[in-house]
Amino acid sequence: MLTISQLATYAGVTTRAVRHYHQIGLLPEPERDQSGYRSYDADAVVRLIRIHALADAGVPLARVQELLDAGPEEFADGVQEIDKELRGEIRRVQRTRKRLARLAGGQHLALPECVVDYLDRLRDLGVEEQYIELERDAWIMVAAQVPDAIEAVIARKHEDLNDPDVIKLYSLLNGAVEMPADDARIVEFADIIERLAIRAAAAGELDATAFDDGFAALLDATMLNSSPGAERLLAILEARGWQGWTRLHQVPRSAG
Repeated sequence: MLTISQLATYAGVTTRAVRHYHQIGLLPEPERDQSGYRSYDADAVVRLIRIHALADAGVPLARVQELLDAGPEEFADGVQEIDKELRGEIRRVQRTRKRLARLAGGQHLALPECVVDYLDRLRDLGVEEQYIELERDAWIMVAAQVPDAIEAVIARKHEDLNDPDVIKLYSLLNGAVEMPADDARIVEFADIIERLAIRAAAAGELDATAFDDGFAALLDATMLNSSPGAERLLAILEARGWQGWTRLHQVPRSAG
């Protein structure tokens, strides 16, 4: 008969592990002898080795009992199920590591990957970082507001980048953050935005946002505060019959 130390040595574990397996019910605890010591037999050694092998292979201790008591077919099914769970966990950890790598590299906090990719595409178009930071902050708010729709919204933004007017608009954005109200480019901005709005209205795609009024007002205020020339841009559009920004819409002109 074996002492707990001998049992642990033969199974390649610590006595602390043996006591833990007793506590959670994986290894039956033998009766103590007259001297108060536990004594173990060969069956205990075999069971402990099997427990250790399963745990060392990555099987959660909560699942070890069912595998120990399973027949060959049930054992194989159980192992496959655990492997599937582990593969899912590995994918989750890989996604987490990718997010952490982006943060460590100074990338965008609180942004879905699809938005990060879109902003990277703007960089490839030569849009300056100062403007991208403004758009990034707006997307952080938008993504939090409509998390289930953000991928579709960004997919549409990628499609928009195939439009020469949109490309032209972004080409004008360098330096726009500090653009004064009398900058000649503001009229060109207004021309492009109006053309885009007319085409969107014709396609029934204008004002397709799902934001509440308060959030739309917040985005509008953010745009107005983004540049000294922003207020003039909105004034030009309003003079042409357009109102709003987040929900840009055409105002019917009264007769006469």
